[in-house]
Amino acid sequence: MGIRDRALAAIQCLAMAEPTAEELKARIAELEQKLSSRRPKTLEFRVSEKGGVSVYGLGRFPVTLYYEQWMRLLGTVDELRAFIEENKSKLKTKDAE
Repeated sequence: MGIRDRALAAIQCLAMAEPTAEELKARIAELEQKLSSRRPKTLEFRVSEKGGVSVYGLGRFPVTLYYEQWMRLLGTVDELRAFIEENKSKLKTKDAE
């Protein structure tokens, strides 16, 4: 390796210097902003390709059920609410946004 090659390698190392703490914090803030802007703020409903009703905005993936399944689930809303309340201490929570 000649002097020129060593000089170029040194310049490349300097150009690839590790970022400062402030630069890292700024990058983290930028990435967090991108992540939060991609999440739906409200629930969104769509009809899927297969004819189901998909709910977006609850988590990473949509929840999709067919008409009969939604009607059956909605018919048990009171029981579901009671079950959730009774078992609240056992349930894990996530930030819903």
